[in-house]
Amino acid sequence: MTAFFIATSKIKDTQKFAEYGASVAPTLARFGGELVIKGKADKTIDGPLDHDAVGVIKFPDMEKLDGWYQSDDYQALIPLRDEAVDMTLTTYQVPE
Repeated sequence: MTAFFIATSKIKDTQKFAEYGASVAPTLARFGGELVIKGKADKTIDGPLDHDAVGVIKFPDMEKLDGWYQSDDYQALIPLRDEAVDMTLTTYQVPE
């Protein structure tokens, strides 16, 4: 079952955010992760806008997504992430 995570980010340091983004990309391939979309928030149609940027990453399944998140490579990037942004990561599964 295909799995996604959506990362919404409130940017604290744009330089560190760029460094984090560039560092995350190589950690995805081993787990079959691929960037679907990333972008800056523009406006809301309805409701509050509480983030600056969003990223959507697709994985073959939740096991691969969890493996990526728990990997040493990604875990090593969390301190940089925390300096760069306030981020919420939410996972989703596509029903079969």
